[in-house]
Parts: sequence; C-alpha cells; structure tokens
Amino acid sequence: MLKKVVIANRGEIALRILRACKELGIKTVAVHSAADRDLMHVRLADESVCIGPAPSTASYLNIPAIISAAEVTDAVAIHPGYGFLAENADFAEQVEKSGFVFIGPTPDLIRMMGDKVSAIKAMKKAGVPTVPGSDGPITDDNEHTLKVAKRIGYPVIIKAAAGGGGRGMRVVHSEAALLNAVYVTQSEASAAFGDGTVYIEKFLENPRHVEIQVLADGQGSAIHLGDRDCSLQRRHQKVLEEAPAPGIPDEIRAQVAKSCVDACIAINYRGAGTFEFLYENGQFFFIEMNTRIQVEHPVSEMVTGVDLIKQQLLIAGGEKLSLTQDDIKIKGHAFECRINAEDPKTFMPCPGLIKHYHAPGGLGVRVDSHLYSGYTVPPHYDSMIAKIITWGDNREIALARMRNALDELVVDGIRTNTDLHRDLVRDAAFREGGVSIHYLEKKLKL
Repeated sequence: MLKKVVIANRGEIALRILRACKELGIKTVAVHSAADRDLMHVRLADESVCIGPAPSTASYLNIPAIISAAEVTDAVAIHPGYGFLAENADFAEQVEKSGFVFIGPTPDLIRMMGDKVSAIKAMKKAGVPTVPGSDGPITDDNEHTLKVAKRIGYPVIIKAAAGGGGRGMRVVHSEAALLNAVYVTQSEASAAFGDGTVYIEKFLENPRHVEIQVLADGQGSAIHLGDRDCSLQRRHQKVLEEAPAPGIPDEIRAQVAKSCVDACIAINYRGAGTFEFLYENGQFFFIEMNTRIQVEHPVSEMVTGVDLIKQQLLIAGGEKLSLTQDDIKIKGHAFECRINAEDPKTFMPCPGLIKHYHAPGGLGVRVDSHLYSGYTVPPHYDSMIAKIITWGDNREIALARMRNALDELVVDGIRTNTDLHRDLVRDAAFREGGVSIHYLEKKLKL
C-alpha cells in the first residue's frame, strides 16, 4: 500500500483522488498554484505545497516543482489526475527516475499510445478493430499518398500523429484537394506539436463516440468495465456522457470489449485506461487510447460499483487485480453532465465569485465538485466546475433523475452552461438515444 501520495492536479479530480486516498488510509499532499490556495482539497489534505504562480506553465506543468514537493514531504507516489501532465511520458519518466511511483502506465506505454500511428499499429496487432487507413505515416511519395486515399475511399481525414483534442485534423472530399491538405496539416502539426507526422484514415460521416473502460495490473490480468457513449460534443470536447451506450447489440459490445482486454494483456498495460472508438453501422473503429483516468469515469463507477481511483492506487502499490471479469456486472444506467463556468450561448469562460452554491441530491444522484459558497473560480484554468451524475435502474429513470438534479442545481454569482444541459436532457432525439457526434453542433448551429 502506498503511504503518501502527491495529488498533482486541481479542482474536482484532485478532491476525488483525495477522497479515495482517505478511504484507503493513504496520506495526501496537495500541490497547488498561488491562485488555488482556497481549493477544497487543499484545505482537506494532510499537507499542501505551493508550487508556483497562477499560470499552469509555472505550476501544474512545472515538473521540477512537483517532484520537489514529493521530495520535501517524503511522499512515495504521484497521481496526475487528468489533463496537465497526466499523459506526459517525460513527466512519468522523471517521476520514476526520481524514485517515486507514477500512478499510471509506464512511460514507454504512454509514448506508444500517445503517438496515433504506433497506437493503431499496436491495436491492429492485438486484434482491436481499427479505421481503414494508411497503416503508417504519410511520406513524401505523392503518388503513393494518392493511391492510399483512393484505396481507402473518399472522404478521408488527415490526422497528426501527435495530435489530440480535435486538433491536427483535416477532412478531404476529393483527390484534387488531397496533397495540399496533407502539406497544410503537416505544417500545422509541426508548429502545434513539434511533430509533422500525419496519417490518413477513412472519414466516417455520421458516427457515435463510444469508449471502453479498462483496468489492468501490469502483471498479466486485465478487465473491462463496460462502455460509455460520449457522442454529445462541442468542438471535439465532451459535454454529456452515459453508460452503457444505448442501442448496441450485446454480441458486438462483448466482442470489442474483449479485444480491449486482450490488447491490455498483449502490451502489458498497467492502471486505468480508455479505448476510444467511432461506432457506425454496427461496427467499432479504434481512434485512440487514453492512458489516464477520464473526466467521465463516474458513469462507469455508477453502473459497476467499482471505484476506479482506488483501483489505480492499489495497482500502483503493486497489488494484483482483485477483480475478475465475472465480478463486473453492468447494472442500470448512468448519465454525467459537465457543468462549466461559461456563458451558455457564447461559451465564453465566466470566472468569478460563487455567491451561493446548492448541490442537488436524492436517490441515485452524485455530485463531483470542488465548489462551495464564497469560492472564487479563477480565470487561469479549464472552466469545468462540477459534474452532475445520476443513476437509475434503467435509462429513463436515470434521465428523469438528471432532469430533477439539474433543476435543483444553484450556482449564483457566475454564468454556467446548466441551461444547455437542461435543454439537452429534454431533447427528443437524445431521449431516444444513439445521436451522432455531430448532433450537438448541428443543434447549436455551429
């Protein structure tokens, strides 16, 4: 068991990690920027260390400061949460070289899965279904590039190997536009990610975004915890998620989940991870693997009863998975709404003082948030301030509870996107289930 853990993050995920540590009897160290002295987890942690001024580049992305905080507090491990340094292989490597436990996969695995080309290659080898594509990076051989695109069939999408979060992508509908699009994407990728490598895939025109949650101990055992539908997105950023994904045949669901478990064993994966897929016409197509805990992990916890953060901590402490696949039973349905401090119409961030905060409650309602009355949301970081999660015996009950929870939520003093969520959970197409990744943007007319 880990004795003391540095929580290298902020906001709701930092508080979530702290709670899991306390349940396991693990001491906690909250590292924070100068702007985050009043965060709830900083108040509750056993120790706290200020690691720099407000800008994340000088604090939450400051690797030497975080490792120094671990050293001066005699911590043994560092949990990166999500975002910031969570998928930074260099950070994981420096943590381990400094003698601490990185709560996540090995640096080599983070690198492999962070490079989309190597990730797709590894997944194909392990039997995970992938999108038809170039099977490697595009070279300077223009004739070969044209042949590849013709074989795949238009439209195609050009993607940066080091890209993510919707950046470094370009859709091409004709052969005439292909080579220029490749050149432009390579240039943009080089400028944005320091790596101009791009590859080509078939562009799926109306897919859903469905992902599989996994746990593996790096000692030969792995399990999945079902799937999630994250198709309601705005500019490639998830807005509302649910588990399980509605309307997918059980046989297809089981096949792709098993392929993910097999892949974890094949690559000797360690920790929590998520396989992200596009799903269209009854087929799954792998797009990437996230080598960290995800924002939407609570919906999987609600339908399985498994605490994913506690499992991360136990695995990092060297324990083997105590759960088998037979232990995982998907029960009921869950939703998660991401509440952001932003204008519901313009989506501009709206930091400021929370004059009054009231969290919803009731059977099947969970709120993951660091908010409290009198807290000031700073302007320096991501605008997410809360996650409202509901569970029910079936999708209809879980959705009814979400409607009630959103109506009960009070955040006075700043604007939030709560009204958008109130509209979405009453939307006829969403209530039916199975909307595509383009649905929300079309609804918002973006």
